[in-house]
Amino acid sequence: MEIKPIKTENDYNQALERLEVIFDAKKSSSEGDELEVLGILIDQYENEHFPIGMPDPIEAIKFRMEQMGYNQNDLANIVGLKSRASEILNRKRKLSLEMIRQLHEQLNIPTDVLIQAY
Repeated sequence: MEIKPIKTENDYNQALERLEVIFDAKKSSSEGDELEVLGILIDQYENEHFPIGMPDPIEAIKFRMEQMGYNQNDLANIVGLKSRASEILNRKRKLSLEMIRQLHEQLNIPTDVLIQAY
């Protein structure tokens, strides 16, 4: 087992190939330990070189509503009024701090997502 930092794209590709080979290793084995460390190194490299930005707040609300089977009336129950829910979904009204709190609590959307400008 030779573990080394992933610094180049070639290192990254080699790490992915090795990961495929040892993917089903048992946790308590030396290959299992290698798998765990390799996974951490790959994750770190991907986060640094292939960052994924946060979703748009309104798209996050729509996505979560779809996941939960909610409609605009359900959103209105969270933000107060049906017209307010419509304005939010159509980007005509900004989210207030209280709306952000309610959406976070009711829909479990991270506040970091909801406070972004859109």
